[in-house]
Amino acid sequence: MTKEQLAEMSGVSISFISDLTNGKGNPSLRIMERIADALDEPLPSLLEETDLDARTLDALAGGKPRGLKEGFERVSVILPSHQAFIARQWAKQAKEQELKKSS
Repeated sequence: MTKEQLAEMSGVSISFISDLTNGKGNPSLRIMERIADALDEPLPSLLEETDLDARTLDALAGGKPRGLKEGFERVSVILPSHQAFIARQWAKQAKEQELKKSS
């Protein structure tokens, strides 16, 4: 798909699509949703994937995510259901351990 086709299908200007592809644009969620619809992709899939490293993402977000303790890292992955369940259990255990430490 060309930038022109994406612009036409999404209703987003070609100049803004160019800014996005060059890393200069900062789209709203509404714009992201229009692009996701044009690409026939669910919006979360656009939000989950990036080629930026963790340090760059932290810098763009103004530092580490709030509430993220040293030694912890936020990740986003797509897993089979049983592995996602295990990952949620790990996250729950980590939170419980942090609460015990702070009590």
